[in-house]
Amino acid sequence: MTFEDDLRKAFDEGMVTFYTGFDPTADSLHIGHYIPIMAMAHLQRAGHKPIALMGGGTGMIGDPSGKSDLRKVLTVEDIDHNVECFKKQMSRFLDFDQSKENCALIVNNADWLRTLNYIDFLREVGALFSVNRMLTAECYKQRLERGLTFLEFNYMLMQSYDFLQLFHRYNCTLQSGGDDQWSNMLSGADLIRRKEQKPAFALTFKLLLTHDGKKMGKTEKGALWLDANKCSPYDFYQYWRNVDDQDVEKCLGLLTFLPMDEVRRLGALKDSAINEAKRVLAFEVTKLIHGEEEAKKAQEAAESLFGGGAQGGNVPTTVVSKQALSEDARLLSWMTKAGMTKSNGEARKAIQQGGVVVDEAKVTDVDFCFTEEMLGEGVIVRKGKKTFQKFVLE
Repeated sequence: MTFEDDLRKAFDEGMVTFYTGFDPTADSLHIGHYIPIMAMAHLQRAGHKPIALMGGGTGMIGDPSGKSDLRKVLTVEDIDHNVECFKKQMSRFLDFDQSKENCALIVNNADWLRTLNYIDFLREVGALFSVNRMLTAECYKQRLERGLTFLEFNYMLMQSYDFLQLFHRYNCTLQSGGDDQWSNMLSGADLIRRKEQKPAFALTFKLLLTHDGKKMGKTEKGALWLDANKCSPYDFYQYWRNVDDQDVEKCLGLLTFLPMDEVRRLGALKDSAINEAKRVLAFEVTKLIHGEEEAKKAQEAAESLFGGGAQGGNVPTTVVSKQALSEDARLLSWMTKAGMTKSNGEARKAIQQGGVVVDEAKVTDVDFCFTEEMLGEGVIVRKGKKTFQKFVLE
């Protein structure tokens, strides 16, 4: 954080209005957004006022931070649709009750960026930025060898201008966000201090990494999305149920609202007892994202399957039409179509290695085929210990 003593004093003296930015490059938030949103929720619970700034304007450029290539430029319609999707997901974490002084706000920087006069912007903001200093920022240094477009070079100025606008419009004095945004956040706070001679601060959080430094949230099917249509509550639950033992306590602390005494108790469990902690982690995180009812369904389905049952009615399900079955009934094809494997080759290898079970019977024949009779009541296919899918006839 910047000016730590002054920021702590500001928190102690009263309500601080702060913001975190989100570029709407997809129609759902993913697990990478989770810690910044949790931090916003914690700060709001402590009496401060959060602003979720949607990058309807900056999203048309794309942040080069941590990226080796130029991002795809989205249309205005795409961005506006994504912003609406974000709003719905954030309401599970933030209190938008307008009757409360510290109610959360959702603001779109398109309101001031899409109609911005470039000459005025250069005179008001550009004159205060040193190109030499900007090129020392990590987000730009990483891109210089591959090529950095002037479009992206503007991003730091745009984000700093966002902070200035929020300062003017909402008395916002703090920007919060992931550690990879440090350079941009410093520039915004510095712009306010230089231009307005008023306090402004930056506060970062760690990125969500595994104990060995890898990004969390990568699955066989891709990113761990918060949208149930992109990642089912069951798959979401299973991801957290199967995290590495060494990551359990950290995830409980960062991703749930459990009291820290309970987090430490659960994190101290060893050997098979750690499964209690993983079960709590999976349930609590799934409850926050998808609601308690879906979390219970996911937990019941997992326990049914891991308990040896084959009646997991809430397991992710693929419906197979008679027409599709007549065209291709092979197990390996349907495993790929359902997302259990990335390719038929991967499915074939899993079958050959004895890692595929159909209704508790191991399958080793790569030409194994479903039949209408078999799918009439539904069959559960398991790959390895963690991946399940139910197949039923339409």
